Amino acid sequence: MKENKYTADEDSASVSLCKKGDIDAFEFLVKKHQKRMLNIAFRMIGNYEEACEVVQDAFVSAHKNIRKFEEKARFSTWLCTIVMNLSKNRIKQLRVREYHEEFSMDEPVLTEDDQIKRTPALDEPSILERLEKKEIQQKVQGCIDSLESEFREALVLRDMQGFPYDEISGMLKIPEGTVKSRLFRARSVLRECLGKIKGAF
Repeated sequence: MKENKYTADEDSASVSLCKKGDIDAFEFLVKKHQKRMLNIAFRMIGNYEEACEVVQDAFVSAHKNIRKFEEKARFSTWLCTIVMNLSKNRIKQLRVREYHEEFSMDEPVLTEDDQIKRTPALDEPSILERLEKKEIQQKVQGCIDSLESEFREALVLRDMQGFPYDEISGMLKIPEGTVKSRLFRARSVLRECLGKIKGAF
């Protein structure tokens, strides 16, 4: 039966300790899963800082609700569901405010000598350096971002994170057949988008 592999979750011992209030056990789970969850959030949102916040919020939520976790799925699957839901909420928030940030972040600032300067972002390379180093990655991520949310999440969970279809079905609460059809559509759109930008490099 498919359910059997869920009960063999390698995190079950740590989860049991967490339910008893063991903070060290939860810190272990954070260290173990944070990199993968950050990758998922970033691929969904396309913004590293926002993805970091989402993952932090996800772990806070998981810690608060760990006693409600019934372990019908693997802990990583349950955690990923939280990350996906928070990511989709954050995407909606970003769409509302992104225009304001985009046009105000690099506006020139007049000094006392009437010289124009830009306010540099702390601990970040220049705008030109970022563009030179990340142009291709940004375009690829842009193709991912162009996907409708339902197609993007199927692509991220299956092709980038390798979750099996039955777990994705459980996370998204849709039939496996729907997962496969969304994935097919996502791959087609992504392939077309990547084909258009390939010739530019």
